[in-house]
Amino acid sequence: MRALTWQGRKDVRVDTVPDPQIQDPTDVIVRVTSSGICGSDLHLYEVLGPFLDAGDILGHEPMGIVEATGSEVTSLAPGDRVVVPFNVSCGECYMCGQGLHSQCETTQVHDHDKGASLFGYTKLYGQVPGGQAQFLRVPFGDQLPVKIPDGPPDQRFLYLSDVLPTAWQAVEYADVPPGGTLVVLGLGPIGEMACRIARHRGVENVIGVDLVPERLARARQHGIRVYDLGEYGDDLADAIRDVTDGRGADSVIDAVGMEAHGAPLAKAAQWATGLLPDALAQRLMEKAGVDRLGALHLAIDIVRRGGTVSLSGVYGGMADPMPMLTLFDKQIQLRMGQANVHRWVDDILPLLTDEDPLGVDTFATHTLPLEQAPAAYETFQAKRDGMIKAVLEPW
Repeated sequence: MRALTWQGRKDVRVDTVPDPQIQDPTDVIVRVTSSGICGSDLHLYEVLGPFLDAGDILGHEPMGIVEATGSEVTSLAPGDRVVVPFNVSCGECYMCGQGLHSQCETTQVHDHDKGASLFGYTKLYGQVPGGQAQFLRVPFGDQLPVKIPDGPPDQRFLYLSDVLPTAWQAVEYADVPPGGTLVVLGLGPIGEMACRIARHRGVENVIGVDLVPERLARARQHGIRVYDLGEYGDDLADAIRDVTDGRGADSVIDAVGMEAHGAPLAKAAQWATGLLPDALAQRLMEKAGVDRLGALHLAIDIVRRGGTVSLSGVYGGMADPMPMLTLFDKQIQLRMGQANVHRWVDDILPLLTDEDPLGVDTFATHTLPLEQAPAAYETFQAKRDGMIKAVLEPW
């Protein structure tokens, strides 16, 4: 089959690799029909290389058609259409029972003391082959894939794999009070969808912040009040306080994460670490790694006293400096973590109707063949050509 493989820093290639096979009687094989490129894929593209091997298959936002099933799978059959959540979760352990599928005890990566395995996402999370490929082996066939109806186009449901549940959880964790103000930092796919979901769930005052003109324009088209960070710079927090009775936002979602704009020293440290031999770079990142924390520190500044900061952007540093005095003094609540996809599916599915209240049918800005994935990664990383959400089609 053809699949997108990691080969080195900023080097991804579409190669011919062996087809996946059923290994356990509970496995299914999915013929992938659509697969998204996620903002967190860019962390693999540039920062997290020490935890990847040449040839690793990337991608964690797939959907497709069941091609084959293991002997113990009873709820799916060849021809069924499914979305594959990015958490590799068993659906039966204590953590899954608590709705914490990203902490699944069956697939936790104990070698690195991490939570549930993820498709297409480094040794830290199980080194499971990903879904930017023509075929994908999916374990826990009766629990993990989400069966969807025939008929509607893929992109009606594709974002159930990651974008929709991640944005939904970000809004849920933000816990915006009635009549409150929500600020969303970063208007990439997760941030913009979080704005749409917040508005749909009744949050009237939603403010989006970004630097990219196309992202700002698209959010504005969906009724979001936007602030250009390039225009406001260090005065952004004061500008937010000016429109919130001097207090700051009730809730802030950081949808940016470890590669925030600015922080040249942290950026240089990330770059230098990526040049070290993998064994040394892994130890350094797991013990002393640092992130670019501009978005998180801005969130802490913007949020009002007693407010909530919800982190959906990915962070990976083990030695990040945090303003603990400010966090304590302002009595800020922090909620964070990988999205627990299955926890939110029942909330989201009723919205994937012909009325399309969240605009999923037109959410992708670019739909490309899998063979163009390397160029798409480069374009997405550089924020060129108006690329906000790219979807790959392997066939």
